[in-house]
Amino acid sequence: MQKIILLIVITVLGLTSGDAQEIKFGAKAGLNLAYVTGDDTEDVTPNTDFHFGVMAEWKISDKFALQPEVIYSGQGADTNIDSERVVSLNYLNVPIMGKYYVTKGLSLEAGPQIGFLLYTEGGSINFEDALKSIDLGVNFGVGYKLDNGLNFSARYNLGLSNIIDLDGVSDKIRNGVFQLSVGYFFF
Repeated sequence: MQKIILLIVITVLGLTSGDAQEIKFGAKAGLNLAYVTGDDTEDVTPNTDFHFGVMAEWKISDKFALQPEVIYSGQGADTNIDSERVVSLNYLNVPIMGKYYVTKGLSLEAGPQIGFLLYTEGGSINFEDALKSIDLGVNFGVGYKLDNGLNFSARYNLGLSNIIDLDGVSDKIRNGVFQLSVGYFFF
């Protein structure tokens, strides 16, 4: 865990070593429509939650930028496990988005993401013991940035790794999250 945090810090600091005029820092927040897919998830429906965090945009050229983020993300699903309706899976996600500017302000975005399970909520079952602490995924989306720093994005996170970590259980479950965000680049 400490090595991963160190790698994130080095990555962000490495971005700041270039031309300071090409790097912007900001914050974002928004709505999640989260669910799980995989074995035995037919009765599971999406869960509405939120996300918030910080981001940096490193403009590499007029058409291409990298955007690392550190985002708290409420995920999970709506279910009937242990007479509870919602199983919340709370992650600290670190996506690194490649942004291609199609026109001024409008970008197509894609990139990998690593998620760290912070805690779970939902009934008397301790889901933390049943879940892996790291979740890998890939994001796809679109964004629009105004000249004043205000920006909007729509993104889908496709979970790639099985989040179940129980001996003797062969079921494979993955996260999936649609996100709508509003953000602002401060400088």
